[in-house]
Amino acid sequence: MIDIKFLRENPEIVKENIKKKFQMHKLDLVDEVIELDQKSRELIVKGDELRSQRNNFSKEIGNFMREGKKEEAESMKAKVNAINEELLENEKLEAEYSQKVTEIMMKIPNIMHESVPVGKDDSQNVEVQKYGEPLVPDYEIPYHAEIMENLSGLDLDSARRVAGNGFYYLMGDIARLHSAIITYARDFMIDKGFTYCVPPFMIRSDVVTGVMSFEEMDAMMYKIEGEDLYLIGTSEHSMIGKFKGQILKKEELPYTMTSYSPCFRKEKGAHGIEERGVYRIHQFEKQEMIVVCEPEQSYEWYNKMWQFTVELFRSLEIPVRTLECCSGDLADLKAKSVDVEAWSPRQQKYFEVGSCSNLTDAQSRRLGIRVKGEKGNYFPHTLNNTVVAPPRMLIAFLENHYNQDGSVDIPEVLWKYMGGKKKLEPKIK
Repeated sequence: MIDIKFLRENPEIVKENIKKKFQMHKLDLVDEVIELDQKSRELIVKGDELRSQRNNFSKEIGNFMREGKKEEAESMKAKVNAINEELLENEKLEAEYSQKVTEIMMKIPNIMHESVPVGKDDSQNVEVQKYGEPLVPDYEIPYHAEIMENLSGLDLDSARRVAGNGFYYLMGDIARLHSAIITYARDFMIDKGFTYCVPPFMIRSDVVTGVMSFEEMDAMMYKIEGEDLYLIGTSEHSMIGKFKGQILKKEELPYTMTSYSPCFRKEKGAHGIEERGVYRIHQFEKQEMIVVCEPEQSYEWYNKMWQFTVELFRSLEIPVRTLECCSGDLADLKAKSVDVEAWSPRQQKYFEVGSCSNLTDAQSRRLGIRVKGEKGNYFPHTLNNTVVAPPRMLIAFLENHYNQDGSVDIPEVLWKYMGGKKKLEPKIK
């Protein structure tokens, strides 16, 4: 959510930002919120005037009573009662207008960074840099689900009977590899100075609306029936929510945290061959990182964070590239975002395995997170980034380390997490 003062003073900048996001249906919201905000402020002024009048009349009532002028005092009391009624109605309207302003402001997208490329959708995202040589072996690499099944590590049929499509059983060496990657990612981020955290896996609605747009909420979140609780789609939600309504100490910034959690999402994605395995699923686990920092430091942290993900993937000998998200592909709260994509030798293309975003002060405004400064309180910036999400990481890992005989090599950094095992051997040939 952007600053209402900024919108008042710069409506054309806000409209231009909306145009760059190709959300023309939101242009009228700017004029609407300006009009409602003006009415709301007029009601505030009127309320202050009525309270001032009431205070003056109340003093006069006291004077009349001391002078024994009961009739005049009663007349003045009637005026005070009339003001109270008018004030009550004024406060009711003030609350209504204020609520409408907030509701509209939460629909207006955050101001994007000037470097964000303009584009209508993800097809116009811009490649930034490649890391590692994307190789294609001279033998066929099977579909990732087949590799897992040959290693006796995946059971989709049982998962469908138990929970339906979009779920899976991981078993044996594949399950252990999944946990090894998560644990390695945890230790990797701790070594970078981040504080490890296991957050709540459910959050209340006021946290959900604080960390994401309404459109994202409807598309992603599972609601717990009969409760004001939602299953998290990513631990970033509850990690940022941890600071809701808090006034932070300037000297304690930045907060740098890495979190483990299961994640739950309604979205299933387009149908096709890539949906048969574990690429798009309703439940997965993830290691995440978040930063809450001074506004002037947020882009420095932004660059550090996505580089951590690149470094982790390269330590696992997986080629990756970074992709700058264009304006039309940015979620409304994001000011700038970069995707990290891993190389798929089977498909001979890159696919998304993580995303790093700077949301500037959009989340902190929504959640009421402030920093106590020398010249008054101000809003910190929040950032989030995927360290690793093993289902997609497993696809990249298995394809990039697959051997012609069906075995899978394990990079040295994972040996200790795999009990010294250096290679996975197929159970089914």
